[in-house]
Amino acid sequence: MRRIRVMVVDDSVVVRRILSDALSAVPDVEVVAVAANGEIAMARAAQTNPDVITLDVEMPDRSGLDVLTDLRLRFPLIPVIMFSALTERSAAVTLDALSRGAVDYVTKPSRVADRAAAMTHIQTELVPRLRALARVDGTAAEPVRQGEVQPLRPRPRAVKVELLAIGASTGGPNAIAEVMGRLGGPIGIPIVIVQHMPPVFTKLFAERLTDATGIACHEATADQVLQPGHAYVAPGGFHMSLVRRGMDVRVKLDQGPAENSVRPAVDVLFRSAAALYGRACLAAVLTGMGQDGLRGVEALRAEGAVVIAQDEATSVVWGMPGYVARAGLADAVLPLARIAPEILKRLRPADENAPSAWHSGAQDPAQTIR
Repeated sequence: MRRIRVMVVDDSVVVRRILSDALSAVPDVEVVAVAANGEIAMARAAQTNPDVITLDVEMPDRSGLDVLTDLRLRFPLIPVIMFSALTERSAAVTLDALSRGAVDYVTKPSRVADRAAAMTHIQTELVPRLRALARVDGTAAEPVRQGEVQPLRPRPRAVKVELLAIGASTGGPNAIAEVMGRLGGPIGIPIVIVQHMPPVFTKLFAERLTDATGIACHEATADQVLQPGHAYVAPGGFHMSLVRRGMDVRVKLDQGPAENSVRPAVDVLFRSAAALYGRACLAAVLTGMGQDGLRGVEALRAEGAVVIAQDEATSVVWGMPGYVARAGLADAVLPLARIAPEILKRLRPADENAPSAWHSGAQDPAQTIR
């Protein structure tokens, strides 16, 4: 099996060394080049043709965003993962980087001086992303085709949708913004979102969604009442679930054990939505690695809720939606550009009982978002 070829770009010699040593200790990963600035990075990328590039958010000669822009122009097929400090400034730059074509990010170890802890952090957080993005062994998931999925269970008569729940991970910030932007503004029901993100990032992400979509988006707070036309993003480091108190549905936050190695977890939100809303919930599972959301979708489908999954062609990583689709739990598997129209169709009373067409096969390249 060919090893994953990685180029490390960071201005800090200490960070370059720790990253290189941590990655080189992994049998299926090879560091083929390191670079201290953007100029060297461009030259070495051309020389070594890496499978994945890790890029420091803050660069000395030029900003990490400028270096990213050049890399995407010259090497558009090489995935770039941003390496970011857990600060508000770095979080803002990282979100900018995602909008400019970076596929994912990893936060830097908080204590670089503790070498063993730093290497463990890198191997835990970065290596799974390298494996998901590189696909050098040809193990990309098989596409879902008609006839290969389990038949959907008979559905009871549809009811009015009262909640939209969205789960995503790798590639999710852009995908969520795309879906919500295509909704055309507030849709008259609450939207609840789990995007795998650390603290600091989720607050900025919610603010940017507000600016980009025209929908008031909030980083959710404990005991917050859900309001129609608003969206709520689970805060980094906290599971988000929903509870009913009197006439209100409120946010519950907790720091219970991670599920699927993450907190917040999509499964936690989806299970509570299934219990509280049943088939009045509409759920969308977007791009992301791993299988977070699968168990929550099982709970939603058991209650008769409608589930939409993003297709493989437009997903950065077809992990989360792929597991749902291959389990036969999606009512529709759609390219990103068609998910918002499907949501809007499901919200229209006249179309309550209209079945959704299953989507498979090649997509119009104009609809593919990477």
